[in-house]
Amino acid sequence: MRITELLTQSTIAMDLNASTKNTVIDELVETLWQAGKLNDKEAYREAIHAREAQSTTGIGEGIAIPHAKTDAVKVPAIAFGKSKPGVDYESLDGTPAHLFFMIAAPAGGAQTHLDALAKLSGILMNEEVRAQLLNATSKEEVLAIIDQNDESEAEVEEVAASAPAADDNLILAVTACPTGIAHTYMAADSLKNKAAKMGIPIKVETNGSGGVKNKLTDDEIRRAKGIIVAADVNVDTARFDGKNVVMVPVADGIKRPEELINMAQDDSRPKFVATSKARTTESGEKKGFYKHLMSGVSNMLPFVIAGGILIALSFFWGIHSADPKSEEYNAFAAALNTIGGGNGAFGLMIPILAGFIAYSIADRPGLAPGMVGGLMAVHGGSGFLGGLVAGFLAGYLVRGLKALFSGLPQALEGIKPTLLYPVLGVGLTGLIMFYLVNPPAKWLNDLLTTTLNDMSGTNIILLGLVLGGMMAIDMGGPFNKAAYAFGIAAIDAGNYAPITAAMIGGMVPPLAIALAMIIFRRKFTKVQRGSTVSNAVMGASFITEGAIPFAAADPLRVIPSMIAGSATAGALAMAFGCRVPAPHGGMFVIWLDKAHWPMFLLALLIGTVVSALIYGFIKPKLTEEELQAEMAME
Repeated sequence: MRITELLTQSTIAMDLNASTKNTVIDELVETLWQAGKLNDKEAYREAIHAREAQSTTGIGEGIAIPHAKTDAVKVPAIAFGKSKPGVDYESLDGTPAHLFFMIAAPAGGAQTHLDALAKLSGILMNEEVRAQLLNATSKEEVLAIIDQNDESEAEVEEVAASAPAADDNLILAVTACPTGIAHTYMAADSLKNKAAKMGIPIKVETNGSGGVKNKLTDDEIRRAKGIIVAADVNVDTARFDGKNVVMVPVADGIKRPEELINMAQDDSRPKFVATSKARTTESGEKKGFYKHLMSGVSNMLPFVIAGGILIALSFFWGIHSADPKSEEYNAFAAALNTIGGGNGAFGLMIPILAGFIAYSIADRPGLAPGMVGGLMAVHGGSGFLGGLVAGFLAGYLVRGLKALFSGLPQALEGIKPTLLYPVLGVGLTGLIMFYLVNPPAKWLNDLLTTTLNDMSGTNIILLGLVLGGMMAIDMGGPFNKAAYAFGIAAIDAGNYAPITAAMIGGMVPPLAIALAMIIFRRKFTKVQRGSTVSNAVMGASFITEGAIPFAAADPLRVIPSMIAGSATAGALAMAFGCRVPAPHGGMFVIWLDKAHWPMFLLALLIGTVVSALIYGFIKPKLTEEELQAEMAME
């Protein structure tokens, strides 16, 4: 797509009357509205201001690119206006802005117009083009300047699909901004242009609205001297473990590229330690399923934690305190139970899980079908398992609809996110869930419930041992999350044993690390011992990730030690009959198991001591160099 298909005479305001940032926005929004590009002028204006609240779109060099991706946009468009005197747009370099490009992107926008917006970002990095636009005297001249510098579809592809095969100075970069429209590509072009002037080879991966482009390969990451991550949103950084990584906001990639490139070449900087050892394969298939699943689980957790703890708190007045027919009835307890229960936070658990799995797969159009599919799982009795199926079903159905309707005329772009995707996505997902998924999923869910409820003796102890140990294998990674997700599924089935084993297993590693540093003080550096209190607090709060720095530094000793103690604690908690009716909270919620909380503490203590002693005994003494450094610090 040519840029001039989006930037037309009807969307050019030429010389603006505006003298402030807000009036610039008002004038360009009005231009788009008069051109018939918007469904809702006020909603679009609000979306523009919401984007500005995240960070200014005044990128410096006299340019501002306000933008928004929203359903308020009827068809994708670009509005242009200029101000020779300049306007204080709170630009990154503190200078007035003279050239204004307002980008209007529909929520379900096609990849073609996103490519055009990426090209526009690159064109504006050319100083000569900026001067020509500022001095243009007519709309025709503006369009001619842009069209002359617009590259063909073939040329817009990256010149090099991979980095130079042999170069000791190779720099890699990743850019990403909240909307993935303007700053992502501006930062990428700024880094590439500066690297070219410095004679340094670089490859930049962009995480834009249209997905990841120029993905960095494992071989390139291995060879890279340094890596720049200029991003305002989460990107995959686990793959950069052990490299010199420079992490900055995306705006820094635009305004100080030379400084970032020099930092990426500095071998003296400390190496990056990833919080998760999970690696992406070059095809991305290894993490695809897990990434989508974790998107659902992470968005579901606030509902699960809040709902579960509120329900548990209601038990303080008695297990039947929310039942008006019971002698234990308490109005406040009933209110807590309602807010947290099936008609409140807990009732949203499965729809949120399914909705955000689908959102991860198909972006915003997948959210509604996923949530409705999750609701169908709740009403159909298939529970957590049905919700998982609903999320993936809805996500891939919507992706199929996107492919099916990709050939529709440009004039019909606006009806895809507002009519076609929601109606067909929700309808098809709901029907498939109702007729095909719910019956077998309900059977499996009932089987899980019955099996868990019938578990006793050796079986329940073995379950506790496995779940507790899994929590310590990767401390926040796939094994940890799988064990925790199983515990949540069991809560949905009315059984609190698995989540109890998972919670105690996740508490042990940080507590054990803290205890080991107290008992075997001489085997740890002063810097390491400085985290004793923080590890103890995180362990008590059920935040397993506190032990990750130690596991990353010495995995062959730390991980087996932690698995041993966590598995022991999980097995003992099940043997003692502990059942904590809350999905999170650690020490702060164990008292809710009124009959067994002392035994929970005993199991936790034993597991912590087991891990601490094993780790302390097998950990080597400090080297002579480390001892000398310790003495120098003292």
